[in-house]
Amino acid sequence: MPIDAEVVLDSVLEEAVTWLRDFHDIVDGFRPEGARTWRTGEAVLDDSQIICHNDPGAYNWIIQSGHFVAMIDWDLAGPGRPIDDLAFLAWTAIPLYREIPLDDVVRRLDILVEAYGEWGPMTVLDAVVQRMSMAADRIEAGQARGDQGFLNLAKVGEPQRTRDRVEAFRARIPAIDAAL
Repeated sequence: MPIDAEVVLDSVLEEAVTWLRDFHDIVDGFRPEGARTWRTGEAVLDDSQIICHNDPGAYNWIIQSGHFVAMIDWDLAGPGRPIDDLAFLAWTAIPLYREIPLDDVVRRLDILVEAYGEWGPMTVLDAVVQRMSMAADRIEAGQARGDQGFLNLAKVGEPQRTRDRVEAFRARIPAIDAAL
């Protein structure tokens, strides 16, 4: 999980979002036939899905010399909607999981929206609530399956920590919307 005091540079945020968009564009044409087994279970890509990273948090970025250079930790890759990957990235990289100055949120959300080039800020903010609620549900399901990676997250209070943070974020959305 991200260290609460860290915030990536605006330029690194832009580079990571641009990389994510390029990745999504590349995998958009890849359609594996039939059901596949992913870490979260067996699934078939539906028409609205692509292969997503599903965990593109800033803690999975390699940054060298002040630039985003790579995304690591692909164990959760699988079917997903592109906006869900972008929402997860926004959660950790703006960061939206904790309160930061409103001017910073607006500026960094604008960077994210411009770099990805598909959805407006409110669409992204709504997707953050949905995606991070889904993340908490996936953590809980993984813990119920006995998945050691998800069980390890219990040590930091997951999935309740994410659920609490989503509720706090929801309360901040009206102020963000008013500032946009």
